[in-house]
Amino acid sequence: MSKLFLVPTPVGNLGDMTYRGVEVLRSVDLILAEDTRTSRVLMQHYGIDTPLQSYHIFNEHQTVASLVERLLGGATIAVVTDAGTPGISDPGFLLVREAVRAGVEVECLPGATAFVPALIDSGLPCDRFTFMGFLPHKKGRQTALQALADEQRTMVVYESPYRLVKLLEELVAVLGEERQVSVSREISKLHAETVRGTLAEVLAHFRQKEVKGEIVVVVAGKQ
Repeated sequence: MSKLFLVPTPVGNLGDMTYRGVEVLRSVDLILAEDTRTSRVLMQHYGIDTPLQSYHIFNEHQTVASLVERLLGGATIAVVTDAGTPGISDPGFLLVREAVRAGVEVECLPGATAFVPALIDSGLPCDRFTFMGFLPHKKGRQTALQALADEQRTMVVYESPYRLVKLLEELVAVLGEERQVSVSREISKLHAETVRGTLAEVLAHFRQKEVKGEIVVVVAGKQ
């Protein structure tokens, strides 16, 4: 019976993989991986020998029709990304949408995603929040930043380590130096770090060091 699974993978520590996630990856006919080299490390760690196929933002539009056709033919397929839950700022949404339209059963397993631990670790209100993902790099960036100014919910943003200081500088310009913020990086890894304080304080901290790892920025909403 055909089925499409979305399987979360660890954002850092390989021990965060769930038992059920391993079972699903062992049982399906094919695993679609954002980067087969990265995913192969995880597969080898858990003794998973299911065939891997590359599936990322640069080929998903070209391959989605053939993948849905394969699902309709009775295949079971799992989607994994380099880290976290597929579809959350990673490939997955397009295939899910087309599979649903074609009447294929879809199931997303619960598991690792970066923004949940970062949000809870921040100490900022997490009963109501808005997830922004990655802000636009160029076109539309200023509009997106300005839209944050009046947001009353806690805001969660993903950022590259190479652009973190720039983002914090932009947030200072839009929200002011005293707005509370929390920056988490290398979540669940050996050198995991969460820095909390005002935008001015956290900006000063990261200006003084080389930033590494994937970044989650959590910003307090407007009071």
